[in-house]
Amino acid sequence: TPRAPPASVLVPRLVVSLLSVSNCSSCCCPPDCDCIWTDWIDVSYPDSSDRNSGDYETFENILKHNSSWVCAKAENISCRAEQFPDVSIEDLGQKVECNVNTGLICNNSDQVIGGIVPMPVCLNYEISLCCVPDIPECIPSTTPSTTTTPPSSTMSTVSRPPVSTTAPMPTPSEFPIRTTSTTMPPSSTTSSTTGTMTTGTGTTAPTPTTASTFPT
Repeated sequence: TPRAPPASVLVPRLVVSLLSVSNCSSCCCPPDCDCIWTDWIDVSYPDSSDRNSGDYETFENILKHNSSWVCAKAENISCRAEQFPDVSIEDLGQKVECNVNTGLICNNSDQVIGGIVPMPVCLNYEISLCCVPDIPECIPSTTPSTTTTPPSSTMSTVSRPPVSTTAPMPTPSEFPIRTTSTTMPPSSTTSSTTGTMTTGTGTTAPTPTTASTFPT
């Protein structure tokens, strides 16, 4: 008897290999580099009895009090008086320096009587910084500018003897010897005769002198 056809036909499977997301760091989104605000920082307190004192919430003083404190880059800063947290610096009537480069600086010597404080001393201030995350992707690397100087070329000068424009003088042996003969004419004897001639007025005039040349 003939065999019955198989109930199913085997079809080759298509195997698809997918990359693990954990192995694809380059295809993921870049890290979030938005700055993060810190808590209020207060490491300095002004001395009201010392005119040369003040309140110094600087980055240097913060690191002195907390060596593990890190702020890779401060993009913003907020400053306030501890006793008057809701009053802006401008409305306090004090001379205060507050910036992202140094922090806060307040000198007692810069203050005058008036405003909220009846004495010419600094209030106690606090600062909060908005710091960029301390990761390489968020900190721009500074590449020092380099100026490429072309290599200096050395020119060698070869001295050549000067070219003479004067023809060289021949040596005595190079002069041609010429023989010149001179024929002297025969010597001659000249005799002169001088006579007198009488004119009609009785005046004697000299007669012309004639010269005769006789060959020898």
